[in-house]
Amino acid sequence: MKDAAAAVAAPSPADTAALETSFIRSLVRQIRAHDTTGMWDQKPDTALLAPFVLTREQRRQIPIIADPDAKVLWRLEQFYDAVALLISDEAGVIATPMLQLSREGYGRVVVIAGMLVVLSRQLRDVHRFGFDTLTHLAAEGEGLVAAGVAAVNRHPEVALA
Repeated sequence: MKDAAAAVAAPSPADTAALETSFIRSLVRQIRAHDTTGMWDQKPDTALLAPFVLTREQRRQIPIIADPDAKVLWRLEQFYDAVALLISDEAGVIATPMLQLSREGYGRVVVIAGMLVVLSRQLRDVHRFGFDTLTHLAAEGEGLVAAGVAAVNRHPEVALA
């Protein structure tokens, strides 16, 4: 992935701004929490986020025939874990993601707070999970968090149940 290495070396000004968003900080915190050996301590945030950035051409080259790759599934879980973590932080309730996928890469993710489903999303072609830029990654994450927090604010009694 030559493009991912280039993204690590020189993020665009927009991507630099995206690194300061609460979602990206939450995602990096989530990724670093899984580093039990300290191998990623010296890596910059852009290096940890590089696998989330795939150009359209890179996504087209990924076959969707076999089971989704374990690394892709891990990134998918980290993304929605970061969404749930930030919803928890901003709404003041414990939010938990639940992910169900078929072997073909189709499924659903829901984020639950109490008895409230704060986010429900249909997933397809998870083999090709990724974003064009860090800015797009941040915008998608921030949008999902905003929707989740809004759901909690609309129904706080259900989210606290």
